[in-house]
Amino acid sequence: MSKHLTKRGEDYSKWYNELIVKADLAETSAVRGCMVIKPYGFAIWENMQAELDRMFKETGHQNAYFPLFVPKSLFEAEEKNAEGFAKECAVVTHYRLQSDPDNEGKLRVDPDAKLEEELVVRPTSEAIIWNTYKGWIQSHRDLPLLINQWANVVRWEMRTRLFLRTAEFLWQEGHTAHATKGEALFEAKQMQEVYATFAEEFMAMPVVRGAKSESERFAGADETYTIEALMQDGKALQAGTSHFLGQNFAKAFDVKYTSREGKQEYVWATSWGVSTRLIGGLIMTHSDDAGLVLPPKLAPIQVVIVPIYKGEDQLNAIYDKISGLIAEFKAKGISVKFDDRDTMRPGAKFAEYELKGVPVRVAIGNRDLQNGTAEVARRDTFEKQTVQQDQLLDHISSLLEEIQENLYKKALDYREEHITEVNSFEEFKEVIKNKGGFVSAHWDGTIETEDKIKDLTKATIRCIPNDVKDEDGKCVLTGNASQRRVLFAKAY
Repeated sequence: MSKHLTKRGEDYSKWYNELIVKADLAETSAVRGCMVIKPYGFAIWENMQAELDRMFKETGHQNAYFPLFVPKSLFEAEEKNAEGFAKECAVVTHYRLQSDPDNEGKLRVDPDAKLEEELVVRPTSEAIIWNTYKGWIQSHRDLPLLINQWANVVRWEMRTRLFLRTAEFLWQEGHTAHATKGEALFEAKQMQEVYATFAEEFMAMPVVRGAKSESERFAGADETYTIEALMQDGKALQAGTSHFLGQNFAKAFDVKYTSREGKQEYVWATSWGVSTRLIGGLIMTHSDDAGLVLPPKLAPIQVVIVPIYKGEDQLNAIYDKISGLIAEFKAKGISVKFDDRDTMRPGAKFAEYELKGVPVRVAIGNRDLQNGTAEVARRDTFEKQTVQQDQLLDHISSLLEEIQENLYKKALDYREEHITEVNSFEEFKEVIKNKGGFVSAHWDGTIETEDKIKDLTKATIRCIPNDVKDEDGKCVLTGNASQRRVLFAKAY
C-alpha cells in the first residue's frame, strides 16, 4: 500500500505514476501510448462528467454525437486547424484485412482494399461538425446552435503519461454557432467561467482565468480562453480551454444564414473542451505521500464504514446497528460503503482507503456498540474523533463540506505563495529553476521573445490573466516597452 509509494520529494513523476496504478485508477495497455481506465478511475470521470453535463445543460446546450472518422478533404478545409494537428493524426488508409498467403494463421492489409480517400481519426471534431452544420443552419431562426458531445479523440503522442497525455483520451467538446460576433465571444467566455466554477467548486482546484498568447492559441482560433492550475511540483496545468473561432470555420465550410434583414451572413463560432487530464490535475493538486486525496464532491466513495469484529455475531450486530444509518446517508446523497470483507484485517482496509483517498472513514467495533460511539477519521488531515452514533449523519455531512473547503483553501494558499513578480531576467530564471510556480513578468508581445524565453528556461506563457491591470513596464528579456504582466511557468 502507501508504504511502498515513492515520496513526492524524492521523485514527483514516479510518485504520480505509481499512485495511479496502486490506487487502481488506470494502467498502461497493450496499445502503445493508450491507457485502460479502471472502474475506480472511471467512477471519478463519471462524477466529473455528471456535474459538467448538468452545467452545460443549464446554459442551454444539448448533447449529440458525430463520427470518429473525418475525410481528409474535410480535415484540410480549415488550413490553420489542419496544419496544427497534422503531425498528431492517425490515418485510416484501408478498409479490410485478409489472410496472409506467406504466413499461415496471420493477417495482412488487403492491398486491393485501399480507401479512395483517407480517413483521419478525429483529433478534434471541428471539421466533421462544421460540414454537418452547413445542412442544419439556413436562417437566423436556427441560431444559436449549442451542441456538445462526449467522445474519445486520438492525438498520436510519442511521450505519454497516464491521464495527462495519452494517444487516445476521453473528453467533451462543445461546438456552437451564433449570429453575431458578440454572442460568440459571450459564449466562449461563459464556458471558460463554467470550467473555472467546476474546477474550483467541485475539484477544489483554484485556477487562473486568462487568454492565451497568439502562439499558444488553438489552431484555427482567433482567441483561446484558458483556466490554468498549479500542481504541487510547481508546474502549471492547462485544465480547460474555450475558443472563439471567429468566422474561420464558417467560411471554410460555407456555413451561412439568412439574417432578419434577409442578408446572407457567415455564422460565428466557438469550441471548448476538457478531458480526462482533469483526473491528473485532481491527483497532483491534492494527493500526498500516503496516496490519493479526493475532494468529497467527486469521490466515488465519500464515506467508508469498516466494522471491527470477532465472529459473525459481532459483525451482524454492527450491521444491524449501522444499516439504518447507511440508508440515511444514501437518502441524503452521500455515497457510503460498508466493507465487511473477511479477507482483510481492519488495518489493511484502513491503508487501502487511505491510498484511494476516501474522504471519511468510520470504524465501529463491539466496544463502540456498547458505548454508542464510532471513530471518524478524515483523509485530508488524518484527524480522528470519537462521535456519538446518533450524531454521525450530521457530523459527517458537515465534515464532508469542511474537507471540500479545506482542500480548496490549501491549494489556493499554495498557488498564492507561488505567484512571483519579477522585473529582471536573472530573477525570472532563479524563480523558474528553484521556486517554480507562476512568474508574473512583463513581455513585449512578440512571438520571438516568447520563443527565446521558452528556449532558455522551458517556461511558456500560460495566460494573460483576465484581471490583469495595465501597467507600463519593460519586457523581462528584451527591455522593450510592455503594457501588462503575463504569467509564465513550466507546464505539463
